[in-house]
Amino acid sequence: MIMRKSLTFAIGVLVLVATVAHAQAGRGAAAGPVLVLDTVKGPIEIQLFASDAPKSVEHIVGLVKRSFYRSQRFHRVEPTLVQFGDPQSRDMTKQGSWGTGSSYNPIGVAELSKRTHVRGTVGLANSGNPKTADSQLYIMKAPSPSLNGKHVIVGQVIKGMDVVDKLQYADMIKLVAIKEAGQK
Repeated sequence: MIMRKSLTFAIGVLVLVATVAHAQAGRGAAAGPVLVLDTVKGPIEIQLFASDAPKSVEHIVGLVKRSFYRSQRFHRVEPTLVQFGDPQSRDMTKQGSWGTGSSYNPIGVAELSKRTHVRGTVGLANSGNPKTADSQLYIMKAPSPSLNGKHVIVGQVIKGMDVVDKLQYADMIKLVAIKEAGQK
């Protein structure tokens, strides 16, 4: 009987800890708008972390509102991540330079957080200095602790990781839109 009560208590504690952890994770994620990528393989929804990276998220939202990402292609696809955000990727004849272009308006700040690179993390690519990040975004397909503290994490995929897993080099992003928090 004592063993049974101890087991019941232990399960109750585990459920409570899991509930608190889930609530804390959700609280940070609900702070910003949702980025919706309509790709040739299906939709991907990304909760943006406006409270963690306000200038970076504002920059991305501004690019979306100017249709910057429309018709771009995934220029980098690896087992651990996919990447997009180079306007040159609209032109198939420029494949040799895909990944080198941007909006040419770097954010200028490194809004590094304590968030880590887990599956579904969305971050801003940079060439060695987080302050130089601009328009290129990556989505993690697998955890990558080696990137922690080196790149600004701007969001987390909340729907469509199955789509991310299907993406291939040169797959197109048809349209990108912003859903404000609470919008369906």
